[in-house]
Amino acid sequence: MMDLKKTPLIYEHERLGAKLAPFGGWLMPIQYSGIIAEHVWTRSEVSLFDICHMGEFVIRGEPEKSGFNNIVTFDLRTLPIFSCRYGFTLNDAGGIIDDLIVYRTAENEWMVVVNAATIDGDEAHFRKHLSRSTDFQNVSSALGKLDLQGPRSLDSLKRLAGPGVANLDYYKLGYFNVLGEKIIISRTGYTGELGYELYISADKVKELWKKLLADGRVKPAGLGARDTLRLEMTYPLYGQDITADTTPLEADKGKFVDLNKDFIGKPALLKKSKPSRKLISFIAESRRSPRHNYRILVNGKDAGVVTSGSFSPSLSCGIGMGYVDLPCAPGSRITLKENDVEIGATVTKGPFYKKGTAKISEDSHAHTG
Repeated sequence: MMDLKKTPLIYEHERLGAKLAPFGGWLMPIQYSGIIAEHVWTRSEVSLFDICHMGEFVIRGEPEKSGFNNIVTFDLRTLPIFSCRYGFTLNDAGGIIDDLIVYRTAENEWMVVVNAATIDGDEAHFRKHLSRSTDFQNVSSALGKLDLQGPRSLDSLKRLAGPGVANLDYYKLGYFNVLGEKIIISRTGYTGELGYELYISADKVKELWKKLLADGRVKPAGLGARDTLRLEMTYPLYGQDITADTTPLEADKGKFVDLNKDFIGKPALLKKSKPSRKLISFIAESRRSPRHNYRILVNGKDAGVVTSGSFSPSLSCGIGMGYVDLPCAPGSRITLKENDVEIGATVTKGPFYKKGTAKISEDSHAHTG
C-alpha cells in the first residue's frame, strides 16, 4: 500500500477505526460500523463521506470558442449559472472516457468533477481538445470534497452554512461562508437521498469533517455503503458498469447525450444508434448476491455478464446490473451463474429503491430542526 495516494483525512479514518482498502489508486475507508449499518443510517438519517480522492478541473472560457462544448455530450450553453449537469466525455469510437458533473459557476467559468482513477487521462483529454487560450486548471489536490447524504442532511448543514443553504434546489450550487472560506456547496449526490457536496480547501477539510461529525446525527460512512446505495439507484460506477469500451446508448444513458449538437464521439454513436448489447437491471429471487463477472443466461443461453452486484439492504435481496446481447425486457426471467452457483433473477427497470429523498423540495422536508 506504499504507493497508494491518501486523502487529508486518512488519520481521521484510522482514528475512527475504519477498514481501509485500495480504491482507484487511493487508500480509502470502506466501512466503519459496517456496510449495512452505514447504508441504513444514510437512508434514514445523515452520513458523511470522504470523497477527496475525486478530481476537479476549473475551466474559464466560452463553451464553443474554447472547444469545451465539443468535449462533453450535452450543450453547455443551455446550463444556467449556478447549476450542475451530469454527462460524459467520449473517445472517437463513442466509448465513455469518463462520466462527470459540470458546474457553471459564472458566465464563462466552470468546474468539472471527475472520477478519481481517471483524473490524469481526463486532464490529458481536456488539454488536447481545449484551445490554447483557454484557462484550464487541475485543482484536484488543492480541494477537499465531502458528501453529506441523508434525509436529515439539510438540518445538519444549516448549522454550518446558514439557513440560505435550504434554498438550493436539486442540481443547483451556491457559494457559502464556512470556516472563514467562501466554499461551493451543491445539492447533488450519489445515494438517491437529499444530500450536499461541499468543496473546501484541502487545508480546511479536516476541520470541516470534524465540525460535521460533531453533530450527533451525522455518522461517517465508507465506500462500501456508497456502492450499495448507488446500486439501489442504478447509478453506474465508472470502471465497472461503464468503461471506454461501452457507449452511453449501450448503458441506457441516452438522455444525457444531446445528438443535436456536435461532440467528440458523436459520429460513432450515430453509427451505433441501435446497440447490439444493453445494460439491464435485475432483482434476484433470494438474498444471495450476484457478483461482478457472473455470467447472465437468458433462456439457458449465455447472453452477457454482471457488471455490478450486491445484497440490497433496503430490499433484502440480491440486485445488480449487467450487459446482455439478447432481447431481455423488464419482467424476463434470467439466471446468474458462476461455476456451481446459480441465482434466479428477474429483469426490472431502475431504480431499485424508489423512496429516495434527493429531489424533495424545501416545502416538503420532513425535518426542519
